[in-house]
Amino acid sequence: VQLQASGGGLVQPGGSLSLSCVVSGNTFSIQFMAWYRQAPGQQRELIADITRDGAKRYAESVKGRFTISRDNAKKTVTLQLNSLKPEDTAVYTCAADIWVAPEDSASAIYWGKGTQVTVSS
Repeated sequence: VQLQASGGGLVQPGGSLSLSCVVSGNTFSIQFMAWYRQAPGQQRELIADITRDGAKRYAESVKGRFTISRDNAKKTVTLQLNSLKPEDTAVYTCAADIWVAPEDSASAIYWGKGTQVTVSS
């Protein structure tokens, strides 16, 4: 099982980006999917997550500006970033809680490689 994130880049303040993360490999069930970010010198921060049924949560720092969504059939999670600020500059990483096989005793958290988002004029 692998997670592949894409969509990062350089954007001006006030601009928008869309990040996408796709799960590849055989999976039985994908539970929650999430986006984290880590800015230089700071701890990794959970910024948004979404359950299989579509319930969403956001960090206060991004509420109203970022939108998380998922497509269960395509095994993807997307993060729409609007009204970007310089303080949103960070490496963004996706994660998912996955049952690989029905006979597994528990699910596990899988992580993608990060994608850099830089907000600068």
